[in-house]
Amino acid sequence: MDQTSQRQYEIIQAAGKLLIEKGIKGLTTKNLAAEMGFSESALYRHFKNKEDIIVFLLDYLKQNIEQRLNEIAYSSARPSDKLEQVFKSQFAYFSQNPHFIVAVLSEGLIEDNTKITQSIWSIFQFKSQLISQLIDQAKQAGEITTQIFTPDILHILLGSFRLMMFRWKMTQFGFNLLEQGSALMQVNINLLKQ
Repeated sequence: MDQTSQRQYEIIQAAGKLLIEKGIKGLTTKNLAAEMGFSESALYRHFKNKEDIIVFLLDYLKQNIEQRLNEIAYSSARPSDKLEQVFKSQFAYFSQNPHFIVAVLSEGLIEDNTKITQSIWSIFQFKSQLISQLIDQAKQAGEITTQIFTPDILHILLGSFRLMMFRWKMTQFGFNLLEQGSALMQVNINLLKQ
């Protein structure tokens, strides 16, 4: 990682801390510069504005998700086990990095902001395609029912995932996300088994 990208990484870590402590409205360039211990003008050498910081944060998240979930998708595990592992990996990662959930689930963040909306949509599309492929593989392997269309199964799984993440955020991260989230997704996948 070169000097600039290292500094950008440090800035998004500080931005994440502010998101947890002060919410999306507290993530201002003034607060972020103070958190980093330098002037706003120094911050602008790395990012043009708050929007660029959030887009960089979301793009960083997408790269991380792609790397982790592709490793699972291309492993030798059974497809239904891969489905469980995908969600377990997500819950584990967000447990350690809750600021990403604050960013992704902040209502005011995506309104009227095309770049941020596109970044969040790109994450959603990647996850949807990968999980749909795993669902189809699990169907072909006879591990889950073929009686429910893949898009409907995807909706059930991602809807459960999002609701769990929303509940975790609304309780100020007040329960063990990895434990409760993994248990919920295991129940969902077991219900789909033949």
